[in-house]
Amino acid sequence: MVTDSPNGGGHPADRSPQYPYRDAEGPLPGENPIRPAGGPTASFEEGELPEPEEVRPGGGSGEGPPDGPGDGSGSGSDGGGMMRSSAVMAVGTMASRITGFARTIVLGAAIGTHLLGDAYNTAHTIPFILNDLLIGGLMASVIVPFLVKRRKRDADGGKATEDRLFTTTLLALLLLTTVAVLAAEFLILMYGSRFTDAQFDDSVFLARYLMTQIFFVGMSGLLSAMLNTRGKFGAAVWAPVLNNLVIMGVGAMFLWTAGPGQEPPVDHSHLTLLGAGTAAGMALQAVVLFVALSRSGYRWRPRLDLRGSGLGEALRTAGWMMLYTLLTQAGLWITTNIANAANVAGIEQGREVGAGITAYNLAYQLFQLPYAIIAVSLITVLLPRMSAHAEDEDWTSVRSDFSRTLRISAFVLVPMAFAIAMYAVPISVLAFARGSISVADAANIGQILAVMALGLVPFTVFQLMLRVFFAMGDTRTPSLIAIANLAVHSALALVAYLFLPPEQVVVGVAAGFMVSFLSGLVIAGNVLSRRLGGLDGKHCIGTLLRLHAAVVPSIAAGLGVSWLFDTFVGPGLASYIGAPAVGCTVGALLFLGFARLLRVPELTAAVELIRGRLRR
Repeated sequence: MVTDSPNGGGHPADRSPQYPYRDAEGPLPGENPIRPAGGPTASFEEGELPEPEEVRPGGGSGEGPPDGPGDGSGSGSDGGGMMRSSAVMAVGTMASRITGFARTIVLGAAIGTHLLGDAYNTAHTIPFILNDLLIGGLMASVIVPFLVKRRKRDADGGKATEDRLFTTTLLALLLLTTVAVLAAEFLILMYGSRFTDAQFDDSVFLARYLMTQIFFVGMSGLLSAMLNTRGKFGAAVWAPVLNNLVIMGVGAMFLWTAGPGQEPPVDHSHLTLLGAGTAAGMALQAVVLFVALSRSGYRWRPRLDLRGSGLGEALRTAGWMMLYTLLTQAGLWITTNIANAANVAGIEQGREVGAGITAYNLAYQLFQLPYAIIAVSLITVLLPRMSAHAEDEDWTSVRSDFSRTLRISAFVLVPMAFAIAMYAVPISVLAFARGSISVADAANIGQILAVMALGLVPFTVFQLMLRVFFAMGDTRTPSLIAIANLAVHSALALVAYLFLPPEQVVVGVAAGFMVSFLSGLVIAGNVLSRRLGGLDGKHCIGTLLRLHAAVVPSIAAGLGVSWLFDTFVGPGLASYIGAPAVGCTVGALLFLGFARLLRVPELTAAVELIRGRLRR
């Protein structure tokens, strides 16, 4: 799975008191909290639990550390406590990402990218989609800010409100989970309408177990939010690591007992291991968070006296956010159905390359890493000030902050995007070609990744523009822009399905996904330019042009290195490792040299910003 999420380390935060919450991929109120529009849904076991800014137990946000001891996140009111908290969160987030990626590799080796892989991933995705639609979005944009406000204003510190919310959420999740388990066959039909009969049956069998994750995903989000409002961050960033380790164990055990290359129909004992084991990992994560919340002093008392609680009024403000979430999930529904259908068609025609939703998701895992690790980290440093300026209606400063964030992010991502595109195939082979994933399957993942990589910069610019809207308190405009994104993505995905060979359909779907962000940033840029009196277009476009000019020698060098390895070394492990290593090293040096020659000011700014982050 994902993202955003495309559905989402060093995470952007809107530190305006109005928006105290953010999650690990950086969405802000009104933005899809699970992944960017149209991309694979990110699963919480991959380290996507919320990691908000520090919030004082008395409510509101502040720059100081939380009061009272944290669960491994630091304590006290001194600077040392806050530094320990930041260190725990940083290490935990990195551990979540590393184990999450390792989990992806192990699970891919176990189930592959063919019919079984698509059956599992479709069944595994649906719980997160339902949570996203009905719970997750409300948590980010409504519930958490509401909790923070009530903890600050209520005489009991918000205890009654928390009890009401905990009780209501628990009952709602139990009902939703029960309905989803009973409706598993219908839900799989919605997302896998072209599955083979055996593949459909296996996916439904898996879904009976995997749908139970709806309860644990929803409760994990609520428990994490309640911990965060108490200034407790350790459990929220470390619990996903345990989940990842469980899934890795499940994948390894499946590979050992069932063997590689399994395809439907698969023995039910092996499917039970996959389904129940995956659900157990998420259940363990929720238990860890509940224990951490209990240790913080919270004692749940069931309450359903909702009249006058203010929760209903808070929920009524979430209309535009719900529309945005619905539109993004519609894009995922289209992507999943087309990818699943193309993979079935290709395999029925005797083509042995797995090119369905599993291959798409694995490519997205690699695609989003530069954004999550680099771009999001840079945005984290610069975005809070933009939110404060928006609160003061200082649009000149908002424009300046947006421009600086875009230019510094682009300085890192422009060369990285081309490097990933050039070496997507060897990178994917190194990452995934083992167990049930053949070299040909991994090379196909690389083709999808190459197309996605070329859209990395538009993707990042669009995400940054969304954050400007959210900093301005506007969720309506992003929702309307999402309609255009969905139209572009859907149209190009349909064209790909109708005119491309089955093994290339997902490549076309990925291209449509990236083009939708290009069209989205054009629309968003025009709207923001009118509202802010411009977006410093002269500097932004000038920097982008210089960066693309500076990367041309690196591209030439990279292609030359690839030719040398293909000619004198030939295919194999040495080329898969050597070509990217040598090409990226030479390319980076050339890029830095030409960036300096072209007087790209962001060279100095990026170096100083990275040094500042490392010192912290």
